[in-house]
Amino acid sequence: MSDVRSFVPEWVRSLTPYSPGKPIEELERELGIRGSIKLASNENPLGPSPRALAALAAALADVHRYPDGSSFHLTQRLAARHGVAPEDILVGNGSNELLELVVRSFLRAGDEAVMADQAFVIYRLIVQAAGGVPRSVPLRDFTHDLPAMVRAVGARTRVVFLGNPNNPTGTIFRRPAWEAFLAAMPDHVVVVADDAYAEYVADDDYPDTIRVRGDGKVPVVTLRTFSKLYGLAGLRVGYAVAPPAVIDVLGRVRQPFSVNSLAQVAACAALDDDDHVRRTLATNRAGMAYLTAAFDRLGLAHVPSAANFILVHVGDGGAVYQALLRRGVIVRPMDVYGFPAHVRVTVGLPEENARFVDALGQVLADTRR
Repeated sequence: MSDVRSFVPEWVRSLTPYSPGKPIEELERELGIRGSIKLASNENPLGPSPRALAALAAALADVHRYPDGSSFHLTQRLAARHGVAPEDILVGNGSNELLELVVRSFLRAGDEAVMADQAFVIYRLIVQAAGGVPRSVPLRDFTHDLPAMVRAVGARTRVVFLGNPNNPTGTIFRRPAWEAFLAAMPDHVVVVADDAYAEYVADDDYPDTIRVRGDGKVPVVTLRTFSKLYGLAGLRVGYAVAPPAVIDVLGRVRQPFSVNSLAQVAACAALDDDDHVRRTLATNRAGMAYLTAAFDRLGLAHVPSAANFILVHVGDGGAVYQALLRRGVIVRPMDVYGFPAHVRVTVGLPEENARFVDALGQVLADTRR
């Protein structure tokens, strides 16, 4: 058999695959522990919307049918929610599929995409997988440096990725910086506003990227997800809001039936569950206050976050991650993002937050002896 690597493009051979981590049950088996808590993936600690669960149960009998390839009902609901036309909406298999569709639609091999250096690692991965050239711009004070990103845009730039709030730092850029950035963009660039955590933001200057999607010379593609606030991460459903011409192009390269029928049903139901949303936001606010106060008490620097997770400086992030793991607390090490001295922790339920803080205090006490 020939060596398959010999005819794989160099940009694919050199990819570093995304590491999602092992299932909890496998980690527990390997470490000989039980009752672990997962605070690593920015999931909703309350779980899915009860209305979504009821809708899923009612829809199970129809899973022998192919899903609605246009996500008609969900598209209509989202258009009404955001005050846009249905032609401005494209539903995808999580926002990850939509990110990939943007790259496949607008980048040719050798074209460039600009992104923050310490942002969602998938941006770089999908650009490189398509033969594109990632142009990374360092964060400034843990936040997107929009003026520097403007300077990084050149004649070969086709896409700019902006995570707001940014993963993994939780920071945001605000409306004046956003408007100045858009005004400086050339008309050969598509701006992707990855607003996966937008619903958690409580800041009057947070920019409404959906409002300007087609108002200026530069098309803006806003991405939202049902994986975070709505607790449907396991169903993989997200959506893009963009000018109709952009949505048309993305729809041309999307595979048919990419969003399964259960995901569509659950997302529609979750949109109606205002009580679940209120409880989720209240749980996050209280948990964030608890964690930041605990970090202050422990003398740990942390990055102010507008999302549902927080980046905290612990010294040796890898060692602290492993020590917490042995105590049944799963957080996210940050070396892949260029923050080896940090871990990222998702806001959990009150008892989960307390267990994490207790375990972290023990680990730090052990390392300081």
